[in-house]
Amino acid sequence: MTLSEMRQSDKAFFTPGDICGVLGSNPQTIRVTARQRPDLIGYEFTFSGNRMKIPRIPFLRFMGVAE
Repeated sequence: MTLSEMRQSDKAFFTPGDICGVLGSNPQTIRVTARQRPDLIGYEFTFSGNRMKIPRIPFLRFMGVAE
């Protein structure tokens, strides 16, 4: 997903797979870092079981995209 697509999305939450292209990272790296070193993640996230959820609006703010 691109930032433009993220802005236009109506999803409430993103997944690591959605944001990995914008961050230039691997989805699994994002998940592992969030579990092992949450202090390194600069945006809000939560886990529901094994699923990582990233709230859309806070993530867009983190990326500097006004909503």
